[in-house]
Amino acid sequence: MKRLFASLLAFGLVAGPIMAGPAFAQPRSEQGEARREMSAGNIMQLRDIEARILPTMRGAEYLGPAYDSTAMAYRLKFIKNGRVMYVDVDARTGKVLRRSR
Repeated sequence: MKRLFASLLAFGLVAGPIMAGPAFAQPRSEQGEARREMSAGNIMQLRDIEARILPTMRGAEYLGPAYDSTAMAYRLKFIKNGRVMYVDVDARTGKVLRRSR
């Protein structure tokens, strides 16, 4: 019994980190990428972009942002009268790129 326990313990100590390794490897997150770009001064802060866009969307409920690191753009999502709308904003300049209606 002690040998079996010792064998299982030894296996767990050796195999545990190997098997758990991929669980700790995290894919690049868009939020993390946005944070790095903002810290580097390459893009505007989200709150500054929201301060510009939200007042123009009267009567719409703001559902939240998504960041596209490839395009360096935020997509702000809104809903109004049951219809979802998107506003794409250049994260570097704050300029509205596209509005869906």
